[in-house]
Amino acid sequence: MSVNWNSPVLKSLEPVIRNSKLVRINTEKLVEVANWMAYEEFQKPDGSMLFDFGNNPDVLMDFTMVVNTMNFAFTDFNSGIKFETDYLGKRWCDSEAMLASIHRAIGSGIPFFSGEFLSKLTRDQFSSIFSGTIEMPMIEQRVKIFNEVGQVLVDNYQGAFHNFVRSCSPKLYDQGNGLLERLVREFPRFYDVSNYHGNQVQIFKLAQLGIWGMHLALSPRGHWRLEDPEQLTAFADYIVPVGLRVMGIFEYAPELERQINSLEEITRDSDAEIELRAGSIYCIALLTEKINALRPNMEPLLMPQVDFRFWKTYHATHWPHLLTKTVMY
Repeated sequence: MSVNWNSPVLKSLEPVIRNSKLVRINTEKLVEVANWMAYEEFQKPDGSMLFDFGNNPDVLMDFTMVVNTMNFAFTDFNSGIKFETDYLGKRWCDSEAMLASIHRAIGSGIPFFSGEFLSKLTRDQFSSIFSGTIEMPMIEQRVKIFNEVGQVLVDNYQGAFHNFVRSCSPKLYDQGNGLLERLVREFPRFYDVSNYHGNQVQIFKLAQLGIWGMHLALSPRGHWRLEDPEQLTAFADYIVPVGLRVMGIFEYAPELERQINSLEEITRDSDAEIELRAGSIYCIALLTEKINALRPNMEPLLMPQVDFRFWKTYHATHWPHLLTKTVMY
């Protein structure tokens, strides 16, 4: 299965890939990586989750979308230390620590998936739910986002994300009624776009990640499935560029290399930040296409599966990653 390079997100990357100055893609290295990665085992969606939230499809929809409302920035911007929390006899790191905190909250009776609860969430309540080794970065922004998203759910969808999901076409794109199209339109929190020298670049990291999460959890259970998952791209974040850099696929201009290695903040919507994110999506798409070409008799991989191969391997590594203050990833 070849990648649809004309999909809205991938098409929007073209000006960035063509004009990128700070992030260079070494295509020879990319092909080299595809040649060995094609023989790895890639996990298929089986409905398994890190923590058990039951089998009710409405609850799993609510869980997945609430999680991806706050699934960003778990590293302290001054110290470079990641948010961690202790739960069930284990220390969890990064976004897995967030999931542990949510599971702990739900288990204690906090209605964290309710739009009404989220619309009235306070900073103190948030700090109590997400207690860990450090204060979770950008708490004020997170509470504000939850208040806004919760109010949209209360006003339009009886206070629940599953009502929104079920009101949409089960496709990313469907003449304006697709789940991705409506999510980024009705919830400004998910409108993840950047302007690159006059060109609008569509990233939609958290929106796509939330939809993929629902597909992973619900399609094996037969409750709900995304009908065009092949249109999903990589989820452009802090972690995938680390894997691409370690493998030699990404090569940085000296100044960008210095900024990343010294944990210097890279400004949101700067050329460097957009080139890192757009380059990540493009490289995962190209890797997916080349890996699938080497596995002709196997079920084609989707871009999120290749993305996860990078994220899982490098999300807790000590190799420095870019730091950008943003609520989008």
